[in-house]
Amino acid sequence: MTTSKQLLSTLRAFHLENPEATWPELRDHLRSIAEDVLATPTEWELLDTHGIVYSDIRDELHTIARTAALTPPQAKAVEMGRRIMHAAERRLNGHPKGLADLIDEIDQESSSDSQTLASPSLSVSPPQVIPAAVQEAKSRSWEELADSYMAEHSVNVKVSTLGALRTQHTVIGRAFEAVGISDLFKHKREDLIAVRTKLLESRAPSTVNNLLATLTTVLKWAEANDLIKKAYTAKLKLTKATTSKREGFTEAQVVKAMHYANGLPVTSWQRWGLSLLAITGARVGEIAQLTKTDIKQVDGCWCIDINENSPGKSLKNRYSARLVPLTHGAFGFDLTSFLEAVKAGALPADNGINAMNASRHLGALLKKALGEDRLETQSLHSLRHSMAARLQSKGTPLPFAQAILGHASGSISYDTYGGNGLPIKALAGVLSDAFGIAPPENNEPTAQG
Repeated sequence: MTTSKQLLSTLRAFHLENPEATWPELRDHLRSIAEDVLATPTEWELLDTHGIVYSDIRDELHTIARTAALTPPQAKAVEMGRRIMHAAERRLNGHPKGLADLIDEIDQESSSDSQTLASPSLSVSPPQVIPAAVQEAKSRSWEELADSYMAEHSVNVKVSTLGALRTQHTVIGRAFEAVGISDLFKHKREDLIAVRTKLLESRAPSTVNNLLATLTTVLKWAEANDLIKKAYTAKLKLTKATTSKREGFTEAQVVKAMHYANGLPVTSWQRWGLSLLAITGARVGEIAQLTKTDIKQVDGCWCIDINENSPGKSLKNRYSARLVPLTHGAFGFDLTSFLEAVKAGALPADNGINAMNASRHLGALLKKALGEDRLETQSLHSLRHSMAARLQSKGTPLPFAQAILGHASGSISYDTYGGNGLPIKALAGVLSDAFGIAPPENNEPTAQG
């Protein structure tokens, strides 16, 4: 449900809070919005975030159209705003013509309007005197901007990422404090460079880039809502030495880890948690929230169903929902024993284990299993990298790797780690090939015929 605070924010962003506003005034502001959306570059990592924002604003305008008391100029502005937001979403999908056409449409109407010879705002009212108290209120701290952003957008953020996002906001705030920047309303480009330099003192470039992406999102939102004069974030992210240093495990390391896991009791959730990470390439949070009903047969193939179909479940993004076949015999994985253990309650979720606890316990288990064979750059998540590398080495087509790993694009599956709609049997065949196992008919364990 759209909150009153969100609706008020949208009204202000589109200058719809003033019933005295004329259509030329509103039209000129709408043109500025469309032009800014078209002219502002979008970082690849922020495409999904911006798409959610545009979609939310369009929904809020729809709610305003249904429920608010509107003047004729406001009604026209609401409809035009909805069209602009729809075109903005299309732009993120590689179709910018819609925005360009809307700008032309506004320009054509404006050129025939005699009011364009003078500033509409000056023609209807005298210059506004801004009280000193209001001018002083223009000061904006990072904490204020970040809190306002979260208040407006927390309903759109996955529960699993809220804590991480707040932590990032805190880290950025400390960097601003360390370099002596307390007022973002009148910040300069060199201030953001100083923050970036401070963040680099104790963090890897790839980590700093993630923080800068969050910084950019908040400042761009603040600029769009007139909370700051301008967001000087263009090309702020680092372009050198940003490759993740996290390494995948070698085949021998995975074999050793799985040998250790297979020696644990059949009722141990740690055994099956580590095994599923190794043979599916899933994220630890995805494994931690699996329930009995998520272990199912589809087209004769036993799979894990990674979803957020019940309360408490949350996925990284919409591409994360997927079915991943279970490969009997992969690194000694026994499908029959696993299915029996699931019935007996051996999944992490059955034992009250959340994603954080699963990550801590399984990470410690992996360290114990590998001992001195584990490198400092290898972690539990390295099992996911290993799966990507294994698929790539087998020449697996990108769409199949994407469907198995749950990435937003196929290129991420290989560029970073070494939708779906694909038949589950085809995915099972891809995984069997990756593990060097001839797939039994219907993905059943050989012992079961």
